[in-house]
Amino acid sequence: MRYTISGKNIDVTDGLREAVENKIGKLERYFSPDTEVVATMSIERGRQKIEVTIPVKGTIIRAEQDSTDMYVSIDLVEEIIERQIKRYRTKLIDKKQSALSFSEAFLQEEADHEEPVKIVKTKRFAMKPMDPEEACVQMELLGHNFFMFLNSETEEVNVVYKRKANSYGLIEPEF
Repeated sequence: MRYTISGKNIDVTDGLREAVENKIGKLERYFSPDTEVVATMSIERGRQKIEVTIPVKGTIIRAEQDSTDMYVSIDLVEEIIERQIKRYRTKLIDKKQSALSFSEAFLQEEADHEEPVKIVKTKRFAMKPMDPEEACVQMELLGHNFFMFLNSETEEVNVVYKRKANSYGLIEPEF
């Protein structure tokens, strides 16, 4: 695997770089040798955070974790990624999506039997055209973490969502 390790508000020491490569390197058995791993470490308000992104064909495996110690955060993020990989393993094989990004040995392993995804509720609602700022106000009024709306500027369905530190995100379709 190829690693791109960077830091925000933190110097990436050789020890941190080695810890990331060793811990995430345990996941090498799941991926093909040319898989790229992007790890970004940061310190925000005393919390030491790591974000790991592994782009694979057709999808992205991503996890972030923070704690008071960067080495603990690295351990925790590795566990999350491994759990995600195992959870989606059967879906990857069934759909043949992303299969080229994973090692043949991993794809041939006996899968753990996970419960299938179960949709328990479907909601339908009329979408009034509005701008993203108005959608954020509506989301706040409803007390939700996200809000789907028809963007009056682009005439496309968009989603606004709450981010950490009282900020918002906007998701737009890409064609």
